[in-house]
Amino acid sequence: MSSAAARDGELSDALPDISGLRVVRRFPWERWLTASVIVALLALIVRAFATGQIAWSVVGRFLVAPQILSGILNTIVMAVLAMAIGIVLGVIVAIMRMSPNPVLRTTAVGYAWLFRGLPVILQLLLWFNLALIFPTVTIPGIYSGRMVDVMTPFLSALLGLGINQGAYTSEVVRAGLISVDAGQYEAAKSIGMTGLVALKRIILPQAMKVVIPPLGNEFIGMIKLTSLASVVQYSEVLYSASSIYYANNRVIELLTVAGIWYLVVVTVLTPLQMLLERYFARGVAVHR
Repeated sequence: MSSAAARDGELSDALPDISGLRVVRRFPWERWLTASVIVALLALIVRAFATGQIAWSVVGRFLVAPQILSGILNTIVMAVLAMAIGIVLGVIVAIMRMSPNPVLRTTAVGYAWLFRGLPVILQLLLWFNLALIFPTVTIPGIYSGRMVDVMTPFLSALLGLGINQGAYTSEVVRAGLISVDAGQYEAAKSIGMTGLVALKRIILPQAMKVVIPPLGNEFIGMIKLTSLASVVQYSEVLYSASSIYYANNRVIELLTVAGIWYLVVVTVLTPLQMLLERYFARGVAVHR
């Protein structure tokens, strides 16, 4: 037996035998304490709403009131149209931002800087009061009229929300375009594709995996952002609720109704967003 083996044998004889010991798991008291605190806080919040001065019968009665349902429909319509404008503008501005043309690139940077820098509520008010700057609007041979008649609450909210969303969407789309390997651009050029054709058939489909998740979040955010349209008297759900509580003085009840409907819409949209993300994550858009 070698000296090394002898030393190993002596060392093993000196160590105690632990094969028969039982493993005792440490009690995770920190986890249980944290969970207990959270449950207690939630219970206090539920109790406060249950025992507070809230007429839940009023909440139930106005939850399906025609004016509230009309406001929900207007909210969804505004969110869809404003998001559509934002996506179109975002794609165009993102492409301009990556253009070698300095004029296009500077214009895209300036657009994103301006509309991301101004508060949304300020943009809505500026559009709504555009008649103070341009009293009339004229399209030669097509239309001529007063700006105050053209810039309705609906159009003011749509332009304000849509153009503002375009500035944020442009950064999302640009991030997706940057994520595509530069070799894809070179491969497209090598087979004679123009820049726009390559974007449509190769680059944008691959960028969708990066673009879709944040765009889904932006759309859900747009649902809630439409509440700002109430400042220009667009009859979305919050404006409808406020119109009712101005008449019956049931402020907290009508705000609760609006909050419930916002949660319902977001809850319905969230699984749809997840399905869309899974669809593009499989690369379906690239192979079709």
